[in-house]
Amino acid sequence: MHAKSQKTFYAPALVVTTLALFLFVAIASSQSALAQKIRKLPPPPPAPVFKPKPTPTPRPEELDVVRVTSNLIVVPVSVTDANGQPVLGLKQEDFRIVEEGRPQQIAQIGDPGQVPLDIAILIDVSSSVSERFAFEEQAATRFIRQVLRPADTATIYAIDRTPRLEQTRTSADVAAAKLLTIKAATGPSPTAFYDTVTEAAHYLAANTPEQHRRVIVVISDGEDNFSNRTRDSAVAAYRATESEDGSSSASRQRIRTASEAALQAGHRQAQAEVQREVQTANAVFYSINPSGEGYRLNVISVRAQEGMHKLATATGGSAFVPSAIDELTNVFNRIASELRAQYLIQYYSNNESAGAAFRHIAVSVPTQARTTIRAREGYYPKSK
Repeated sequence: MHAKSQKTFYAPALVVTTLALFLFVAIASSQSALAQKIRKLPPPPPAPVFKPKPTPTPRPEELDVVRVTSNLIVVPVSVTDANGQPVLGLKQEDFRIVEEGRPQQIAQIGDPGQVPLDIAILIDVSSSVSERFAFEEQAATRFIRQVLRPADTATIYAIDRTPRLEQTRTSADVAAAKLLTIKAATGPSPTAFYDTVTEAAHYLAANTPEQHRRVIVVISDGEDNFSNRTRDSAVAAYRATESEDGSSSASRQRIRTASEAALQAGHRQAQAEVQREVQTANAVFYSINPSGEGYRLNVISVRAQEGMHKLATATGGSAFVPSAIDELTNVFNRIASELRAQYLIQYYSNNESAGAAFRHIAVSVPTQARTTIRAREGYYPKSK
């Protein structure tokens, strides 16, 4: 019985020992197989090495192109006959151009149809033109649709107490539609003519490619009583007369004389500054005065028209004074024809002088008698 009990005791222990031995062998076998698999795996690829890209060195010919093109001057030239019609068919050899007294060699004559046009239309909304405003608006709208091609753009400004950018550069249809939404003033209103022309010149210079033709077309009498320079001249006029008491006719006359002199000086300075800005932008200035010949009856109106005429002459444009309001369409047609027929003279300036001083140029057509030639009087060199 004792032997039987011992047999009964050892039987479970033998089973447990056998199971433990079986588990140990299984685990050892699986670890051995896993180790073999791991040893068979290929080694990991090396980490990529990133090398910085060297800055490419420009080729010599690229540097030459930049240096040479900086001297390229493009001059839009209009040639008209005695009837004001464009003279077509002129060749490169027909033109002569002189810069600061030195003849220049013309590189080529560009085709105006291949050079995009960027026009800024500035329309006066002050009370001085409100009676004719609707007709002016319609004529300007037809002009935009007539002259602009798909590659061209128009920008719209309203000449008001401050410059109002009504429409940034866009297509003819969008600009024309926007123009028709502008309303004229219904009561007395100040006019910042100088500031608006200056801002339009700045806008074209900053937002249009330099290779394009830049044009400013103004529909206004040119009178200004609210630009910064005009207000400055009014302050100067007051200070010039504040020592006078006005108690005598002689004193009152001195007040009038000193005041007018200060105002005239302020307007001359303002007009000179506007001219510089338009010339710096390489823009051509056109003006249309809807007041007609009646402007001659007023000293202020005469001064304003003479200022617009001087600006147009300096930049190669024209200052129109239609005798009747229904002639506006004909004036716009003349401007459109002129822009389409412009000769774009291109030359490399041989002027090696340094500095940013204004450089005078003169264009002539010796082969054509009794013609009128309009081109800008010069340019401000770009900084190199």
